[in-house]
Amino acid sequence: MFALPDSWVWDFWFADDGEQYHLFFLYASRALHDPEARHYRASIGHAVSADLTHWTRVQDALVRADVPAFDDLATWTGSVVRHPDGTWFLFYTGSTRAPEGKNIQRIGYATSPDLMTWHKSDTPPLGADPRWYETLQQGQWHDEAFRDPWVFPDPAGRSWHMLITARATHGPAFERGVVGHAVSTDLRHWEVRPPLSAPAVRGFGQLEVTQTEIVDGQAVLLFSCLAEHASQQRRATGTRGGIWAAPAQSLLGPYDIDAAEQVTDDRFYSGKLIRRRADERWILMAFHHTGPDGAFVGSISDPMPVAWDGRRLTVDAPTPTGVLSADCTPVATGA
Repeated sequence: MFALPDSWVWDFWFADDGEQYHLFFLYASRALHDPEARHYRASIGHAVSADLTHWTRVQDALVRADVPAFDDLATWTGSVVRHPDGTWFLFYTGSTRAPEGKNIQRIGYATSPDLMTWHKSDTPPLGADPRWYETLQQGQWHDEAFRDPWVFPDPAGRSWHMLITARATHGPAFERGVVGHAVSTDLRHWEVRPPLSAPAVRGFGQLEVTQTEIVDGQAVLLFSCLAEHASQQRRATGTRGGIWAAPAQSLLGPYDIDAAEQVTDDRFYSGKLIRRRADERWILMAFHHTGPDGAFVGSISDPMPVAWDGRRLTVDAPTPTGVLSADCTPVATGA
């Protein structure tokens, strides 16, 4: 487990340089007292590990900019990829304050030769294109959602794709969550495209920290959403929210959001899949969200093996009484 005694830790992402795993994570001081206040005090920390279990913290990656800037309120979730020329790119969310305490989110990037020292780009950030994505002016949501960039190479190798937490311009407020999309040929210049999913009756107000991978031969879209941000149909089932997985026809969709199933409940959030080099197995890591007392926790889990069982993504997730079964209920382990 990765935890900081004086700070909450939540959303995170990885880079693998072939020798070490690099963990980039959001953190904020517990001196704020209210964990909800952490969002506007977030910086991007950095730790390294040889086994995804034992971590050594190193120098921070990024902090927010001075006013005025697209990231002058906070730096939020992102992803890291390596350009063919060897340059590492860290794509991240920048938040800036809007009227009435709301915020507008855009996406920028920083580069590094070694994953340790990062320099922000002067390239204008990506924002929500009102042709396809809801903006703050529509008044349907508590912020202008355009964040959590997940960048990966095109399967054919001709370009790069970015998945984005975004909202459609139509539909009930709690069904508008979509997978935003942008493309690039060089990682430096991006074109916003229409979303790769549509609002769904059994959908979500937001699909946070998306990731797409092929697990046991099945393309899967991983995302997170809490119960209070899910559609009416989802909430009617009594879901607590958490980490979800939707089947897909390919890494680029279509994604069947209506068919999304819970991977964990809200004890875990912001799940990330990574292939462990030691055994080539897909594992899930997530941050500890809700504790037994209902309070926010703020630390990152140990690796949890996952598999596709033919219908859903299953995970061996430890709990105080065992592991989570496919329906997110505790199962005794005999330990």
